[in-house]
Amino acid sequence: MVKQRNMWAIIFLFFPLAIYTVFVIMPLLSSFYYSFTDWNGFNPNFSWVGFDNYLKITTDPTFLNAIKNTSIWMAAAIIVPSGFGLMIALILQRKIWGANFFKSLFYLPICLSLAVIGQVWIWIYHPDLGLLNLTLNFLHLSFLTDAWLSDPNTALFAVIVAWCWQQIGLAMVIFLSGLTSIPQELIEAAEIDGANYWQSLWRVIIPLLSPATVVVIALAIINSLKSFDVVYIMTKGGPFHSSDTLAMMMYNESFQKYYIGYGSAVSVVLFLIAMIVIAFYFRQVRELEHLYD
Repeated sequence: MVKQRNMWAIIFLFFPLAIYTVFVIMPLLSSFYYSFTDWNGFNPNFSWVGFDNYLKITTDPTFLNAIKNTSIWMAAAIIVPSGFGLMIALILQRKIWGANFFKSLFYLPICLSLAVIGQVWIWIYHPDLGLLNLTLNFLHLSFLTDAWLSDPNTALFAVIVAWCWQQIGLAMVIFLSGLTSIPQELIEAAEIDGANYWQSLWRVIIPLLSPATVVVIALAIINSLKSFDVVYIMTKGGPFHSSDTLAMMMYNESFQKYYIGYGSAVSVVLFLIAMIVIAFYFRQVRELEHLYD
C-alpha cells in the first residue's frame, strides 16, 4: 500500500517538476553559463571570457547607477507600503463604518497588473492633462508642476510612487491578518494596567506583528528587485538612465544591445541579491515561529 502511494506521488509530481525544470531551472543554469561568455544571442560561435563580464560590471557607470536606483527602490519598498499598509490596517481593524468597502478599495490595485498600473500613472503624470498637475494648478500650486516622467530628477521617484501605490493593498491585507491573530486579552490587560492606545500600539500590538512585518518587508524587497514591467511601461529606464534598475538594465543589455553574456552577468547579480533576501526571510521566520504557537 505504501509503495503504491509513493508511486502515485511520483507520477503526480513528475509533470509539474518537469515543467518547472524546463521553464525555470534550465533557463537559470543557462544564465549562469552565458554570463561567462560573450554570446550576442545569435552567433553560435561565441567565446568563453571567464569573469570578464563580472569585472566589467564593477566599473560600469550604468550598472553602478542601476545598483543605486535599485537600492533607493528597495528602501522605499520597505518604508512606504509597510507604513501606509500598517496605518490603514490599524484604522480598518477598529470596525469603522464601511470597513469592508474600504478594504476592497485599497486592495483593488494589487489585482491589476503592473502594466495597467503603469498606464494609469502615465495619465496621472501627464504634463498637461494629468490629474496631478491639474490638481496642483487648481490649488494654485502651479510652481510645483513638472513633466514628472521626463525629468531625470523625478522620473525614478514617480515610478516608485506608482509601484508603492499598488503594493500598499498587499501590505494592508497581511497586517490585517496579523492583527486578527493577536489575542484581545493582551490588549485589554494593557488597558487595565493604564496603557493608552499609543502605548498599547508600541508595546503590545507592533511587537506581536513581527511575523507579519517580516513577511511584508521580505515580499516588498523581492517584488522591488524583480520590478520590470512598470519601469518599462512608464520610462523604459530613462530619461538618461535616471530610472534604470537592475532588472531594466538586464533587459536592455540582453535584448536591446544583444549583449547576452553581459546581461546574464547582471541577472546573476540580481539573482544572488534575491537569494540573500530570501535566506534572511527564512531565518527570521524560524526565529519567530514561537509566536505562532
